[in-house]
Amino acid sequence: MVKLPLLAPPDGSLLWLEAHRVVASAHRRPLTGLPTEDQLVQALSALPLGPTHWVVEDLWTPSVLLRDLTELPRGAEAQEAFFRWRFMQALALETPHFVQAMEVESGVWLASGIPEELRESMLQLGLRLDRNLHHLTPRWLHIYNLLAPSLDLPGMLLSLSPVDAGRYAGTLVAWGRTLCLLRQWSEPLTPEAWIEERIAPSAAFLQRESRTPQQLFIWGATAWPESNLPVRILEDRSMFGETR
Repeated sequence: MVKLPLLAPPDGSLLWLEAHRVVASAHRRPLTGLPTEDQLVQALSALPLGPTHWVVEDLWTPSVLLRDLTELPRGAEAQEAFFRWRFMQALALETPHFVQAMEVESGVWLASGIPEELRESMLQLGLRLDRNLHHLTPRWLHIYNLLAPSLDLPGMLLSLSPVDAGRYAGTLVAWGRTLCLLRQWSEPLTPEAWIEERIAPSAAFLQRESRTPQQLFIWGATAWPESNLPVRILEDRSMFGETR
């Protein structure tokens, strides 16, 4: 499995921000949406000084695969503006976003963004606390990158956020040789509805593309119904670097 470029194992401490919780080493607290500054200060105080790798809720950091980009504008500033425009257009966003893009394969780029106001507040908080925000990565991409070195077969990952009892919003990504499908939904569904309305149609599309997934990895749910794909539920400790 080819890892996405520009990504390396995270340096420094890990701050994990999901819509329902914040995790920083032994510090674990529930959230009900974007964290307040006080909640971030408490979480960061549980980490040693130095670089901090922020893993952030998928739906706060939307992503999209941009295809058929055979010619790009010349110059770094022109390319940044182009990717920002394509990203905002593809996701029909109105709030200004900071956007980064990386080439997945020839003509296909992964663009991920974060609202400029949210990013700036995180950067400023890190500066005030003398805690360098070393990397900021969408949750699904962090998980995918940790899994990638051990993945030899086409597969699918669900990066889920619990919204209420038994329903989840989140991201579906799939890969063959490399990342080939990315879809995100803010509308929560039950696992059964995810299988029927999101996983099965995606698997059918991938089969037509000769990229039939062989395994389903799930983050964010402790149980999952049986389906046509072997399921592996990912545990916290595997993502947080815990050994016990």
